[in-house]
Amino acid sequence: MENFVVSARKYRPLGFDEVVGQEHITTTLKNAIDNNKLAQALLFCGPRGVGKTTCARIVARMINGFEEKAEVNSLNIFELDAASNNSVEDIRNLIDQVRYPPQFGKFKVYIIDEVHMLSNSAFNAFLKTLEEPPSYAIFILATTEKHKVIPTILSRCQIFDFNRIQVSDISGQLKKVADREKIKVEEEALHLIAQKADGALRDGLSIFDLMVTFSSGKEVTFKDVLSNLHILDYDYYFQVVDGLLAENHTQPLLLLDEILRKGFDGHNFIVGLSEHLRNLLVSQDARTIQLMEVPDTTKQKYIEQSGATAPSLLLSWLNIANQCDINYKSSKNQRLLVELALMKMAHVQSVLKGNGAIPTQEGLKKKVN
Repeated sequence: MENFVVSARKYRPLGFDEVVGQEHITTTLKNAIDNNKLAQALLFCGPRGVGKTTCARIVARMINGFEEKAEVNSLNIFELDAASNNSVEDIRNLIDQVRYPPQFGKFKVYIIDEVHMLSNSAFNAFLKTLEEPPSYAIFILATTEKHKVIPTILSRCQIFDFNRIQVSDISGQLKKVADREKIKVEEEALHLIAQKADGALRDGLSIFDLMVTFSSGKEVTFKDVLSNLHILDYDYYFQVVDGLLAENHTQPLLLLDEILRKGFDGHNFIVGLSEHLRNLLVSQDARTIQLMEVPDTTKQKYIEQSGATAPSLLLSWLNIANQCDINYKSSKNQRLLVELALMKMAHVQSVLKGNGAIPTQEGLKKKVN
């Protein structure tokens, strides 16, 4: 059996042009290297799986002119995991290595991952070297928690803040990987995986590998991803809102019962419904449609359903859903709390119409005449 290489490693970017969703950083680093203005101490911070270590390795190769597979890489690039090597002794060993110039290439690059895990004494032992490193030494520190890095370290580094990667960018990268591996995928399935990745491309690739394994190399479908990741289908929320618009609480209550019997949590349902109502609200204006992170086919459904819903009604529903969300954990009868919220939503229209907040059909006719 051949050794399986996960997609996150197999398709790790080899150059800045392949890095996804961090153009503001890759452009700055590329220009700094081209113009010989790269600082000797860099701090890469941001969420997990967004390309911090990858960019550090690309910088190390570019400033030395090394190829990706070059054996001399290991002689010039030193990686230290501060999560498990966080003592003063570990930093002193690193400082001892810094004293010797590189045997190959121009620079020795020290990549310290999860640098916030260093002890205070280790940080202090590192200060002098970081402030006045030899001309051939470059330090690249990476962290997911910048606030835990002491100010004296921050002041000695050029700081680069990595962003969470957009759903569309992760989805696009997953499509490229699927095409290279000759795997059939549904666009909605990739979008769902990208949403579940929560801004981390590495997580998205890991989930993608899992879905490919489940499908045995056949097509990765939207239904399979829904089932495996235990995500509620968008269609449930569209049906719930249809029932609420008809001022009929029976359909939403039956749908909730079906959802709960499938093993979903009532809290997840109400949070998802709030997100759905928010999407309906933003889809009522062409300028805010882009704020929805959903596939184009689903976006069209939102636009159609939002056309039948007044903004004041959506805001009222959102307020009810938000109160349910806030009170859910403290409630002794959580199912009843969600059911009560749905019943309130189903009958709030009659109250708003009575107050003139939502125009009635008769009122609309008078305006037309």
